[in-house]
Amino acid sequence: MKVLTVFGTRPEAIKMAPLVKRLNLEPGIESVLCVTAQHREMLDQVLDLFQLKPDYDLNIMQPNQTISAITANVLTGIEEVFVKERPDIVLVHGDTTTTFAASLAAFYNKVKIGHVEAGLRTYDKYSPYPEEMNRVLTSHLADFHFAPTENNRLNLLKEGVTDDAIFVTGNTVIDALLEVADKPYSFQDETLKGIDFINKRVITVTCHRRENLGEYMVQIFSAIRDLTLEFSDIEIIYPVHMNPKVRSTANEILKGIDRVHLIEPLQYQPFVNLMAKSYLIITDSGGMQEEAPALGKPVLVVRKETERPEAVAAGTVKLAGVERETIYGMARKLLTDASAHQRMANAINPYGDGHAAEHIISILKRRV
Repeated sequence: MKVLTVFGTRPEAIKMAPLVKRLNLEPGIESVLCVTAQHREMLDQVLDLFQLKPDYDLNIMQPNQTISAITANVLTGIEEVFVKERPDIVLVHGDTTTTFAASLAAFYNKVKIGHVEAGLRTYDKYSPYPEEMNRVLTSHLADFHFAPTENNRLNLLKEGVTDDAIFVTGNTVIDALLEVADKPYSFQDETLKGIDFINKRVITVTCHRRENLGEYMVQIFSAIRDLTLEFSDIEIIYPVHMNPKVRSTANEILKGIDRVHLIEPLQYQPFVNLMAKSYLIITDSGGMQEEAPALGKPVLVVRKETERPEAVAAGTVKLAGVERETIYGMARKLLTDASAHQRMANAINPYGDGHAAEHIISILKRRV
């Protein structure tokens, strides 16, 4: 069986790395890896960490690239890979533009598609944008749907996907997280080396989504500023996204405030270790809603909705919205009520046991 795996961004690379590493070792499977480099530098960091060497690198990233350009460049760039390799199945992940475009190209070449992390939904096509429609469209193209949770399976069934094409496997991000967190690590970043993780309560922040740009981001950052001014024992660590609009707003509201540390984006290994040492996570990221609970860290999601309701239902995540007062109030509760914090920290992570890659390969060997 020839399996072609395609991804292009840092989050995809992190979540697909455990699967690719296992495919490379599996008897009877020829594993081929193609990266689009929709993200370049951040993707390369993950490839280096997991020691993955692509067989094909489309290197499509351009300055100020548009979604349309990414789609077109992946479609045209990957065509020759399909023609040359003629895989039995292509594996894609999640909800990126690379995922949708690679799936469309596979369909055009009549190649079976396996969608890892299938079935996530907000049911708002513009939130997250363009990710919600990327994953919906990929679901309509895919032949195998590897759903992290039972709730994801139910979403797919409601959309007409047949039950025998859906497999609940857990999320491969837990495989990656546990592999990286298990290794001894010391921070190299000068700011992080100077943080007193024992006597201070560290809040790790990430905020970058397109739908939060503008006034919502102002509200989020203002709530973080308010928390810092009230609680003298907290340290805010915010690895600021490279987007100039994010950086401008972060600098305007948070720069220069005591105990707010605006640092450069971190590679995956130091970031996992930062999460592990944190008291609380405030984020608009999707993946962190899965990762932080596996480390026993409460998460406040600064978005209007989440495609990961399992985490909310389990009690590991709370949806805080994008209003300053609500975010501030929910974070303040976790900083002043030890029992509320402990309940979230001890809740059971609903995203699997760290063996999702094994489950997926077992299914491929039986069904492809």
